[in-house]
Amino acid sequence: MNHSPKTEGKLHRNVWIASGTSFLTDVSSEMLLNVLPLFLANVLGVRFWAVGIIEGIAETTASVLKLYSGWLSDRIRARKRLAVAGYAIAALAKPFYYIASSWPAILAIRWADRVGKGVRTAPRDALLADSTPPERRGLAFGIHRAADTGGAVLGLLLTLWIVQQSQGAGVLLQETTFRKLVLWSLIPAFLGVALLAAGARDIPSSTSTRATPGMGVRGLGRGFAAFAACSVLFEIGNSADAFLVLRAQERGVSVVGVLWMLLAFNVVYAVVSTPAGSLSDRVPRKWVVCGGWCIYAGVYLGFALVDSPTQVALLYVVYGVYHGLVAGAGKALVADLVPEELRGTAYGTYAAVIGLVSLPASVLAGVLWEGFGAWSGFGAAAPFWLGAVTALVAAVLLLLTVPAEPGTSARG
Repeated sequence: MNHSPKTEGKLHRNVWIASGTSFLTDVSSEMLLNVLPLFLANVLGVRFWAVGIIEGIAETTASVLKLYSGWLSDRIRARKRLAVAGYAIAALAKPFYYIASSWPAILAIRWADRVGKGVRTAPRDALLADSTPPERRGLAFGIHRAADTGGAVLGLLLTLWIVQQSQGAGVLLQETTFRKLVLWSLIPAFLGVALLAAGARDIPSSTSTRATPGMGVRGLGRGFAAFAACSVLFEIGNSADAFLVLRAQERGVSVVGVLWMLLAFNVVYAVVSTPAGSLSDRVPRKWVVCGGWCIYAGVYLGFALVDSPTQVALLYVVYGVYHGLVAGAGKALVADLVPEELRGTAYGTYAAVIGLVSLPASVLAGVLWEGFGAWSGFGAAAPFWLGAVTALVAAVLLLLTVPAEPGTSARG
């Protein structure tokens, strides 16, 4: 292999630029998305089933687009342009939250925002993988996730300050508070786009092979297919985090309390991400992912049984451990299981197949909460029981069906 920046001792600048962009973007996103379900429920009076539809359609849209965007980035070998375009689309959608006054309007804005995410995610992840050797890939993705989550921490701190200045410690979110958050969120959103556009660059392929005119999915291999199948099963019970926020409010947590809880969650997520990614460079990555899924099962079981605000807060902290373990290791595992020239397609395919479950999973959670839960006596706990069971089954299947990725023994 010819010498390239990704074989140098230090991490390539693309890792730091992409991490900085994700940091700024998450500052912006977390100022809105964590209070969005409260805006829908408290201000617009939207029912839980509509929250599920909004989140499900938005995430499904993003996931389908990730497939095509990832494939296109393999075809034209231009990761950066697609990533910048995706971040720009999402940034341009945010100002419309300021004038939104109905749940269909929120749905349209969330859809546009997720179009941007769908366009950018697979090319950006492929760019990170292209820029990093296999033995440091877990560390690179861990750093990226830590920066992303660090942005969430700052975004939540800003949100707390604005909420407390605007409405104090009220239990319900006020409309004027949400509008102020929208305006503040625009600054980091557009700064993130500018950073990526100015600082990142594409990495020439180290092979002469290019993606074929077809989607290239058949070339991704059985190991990748097994991991994707296990992830689909896991996602069936992994409804939108909006339901965790609504569960917290149902258990008596105020708006400010929810934000402090989410802040603690993101701090833990950020702290765990980098060492967990590095750990996955030394042991089989599937072990790290499996451990994260088992923790998730425990958290969702706790949310099914929780009966006090203190318990909700503790569970959300542990939920951060799950995210920190899985985020970097899962992304690195995908790159390990597929050929280099199909990385974009792999990231897009993986996101698409699990994302197509997002809509039915979120709608199912809403139905279980308001329909089956009330009829059966499970109440709001019903979707969390489902999440705990599917996560445990998926973890067992992951260990049994996904092979140890290439290079595990060398890393261990």
